[in-house]
Amino acid sequence: MGSETSVKLPPGFYFSPTDEELVLHFLYSKASLPYYPNIIPQLNLSQHHPWELYGKALSSGNQHYFFTEENENRSSENGYWKEIGVTKPITKLGIKKYLVFNLGEGTETSWVMEEYHISESESQGRPNFDESWSKWVLCKVYEKKMSQEGASCCYSDDDNESEVSWLDQVFMSLDDDDDLDQTTLH
Repeated sequence: MGSETSVKLPPGFYFSPTDEELVLHFLYSKASLPYYPNIIPQLNLSQHHPWELYGKALSSGNQHYFFTEENENRSSENGYWKEIGVTKPITKLGIKKYLVFNLGEGTETSWVMEEYHISESESQGRPNFDESWSKWVLCKVYEKKMSQEGASCCYSDDDNESEVSWLDQVFMSLDDDDDLDQTTLH
């Protein structure tokens, strides 16, 4: 399959891999095997806005998966992906970085990208890895749903109302993900 083509899953199938599965079964395969499973297409990130990924990336529900080159320009015609400073380790396999799509001069949107990288320490000493292993990242893009219009959502604690941005919700959900990961390991 060439780049810029999508894979359509048959009716009844849902692509829902864990972080570990994305790194181990897809990103490692792309980096180390000459003929890797190519269910996830390659896209040039700078040529697509996040809402244009339907039909171009592997889509499952509201999540879109694709490979792109590590150092590729993260800017498109009308926006750019900005790292939010959160990096989450995926066991010893790799890391996951979070990015948010911004329009124009920095208007934050509700589009989030999780960018998966192979851990440098894991690649050392492996015979099938060469310098090209680090050129690929696997991306999962989705639109964060809001209960109100705009980039923030309000919660109320009794009489004390506080406003929490959707970005803060992402940070808080990381703690929830860690709790879930630990309970599934036991």
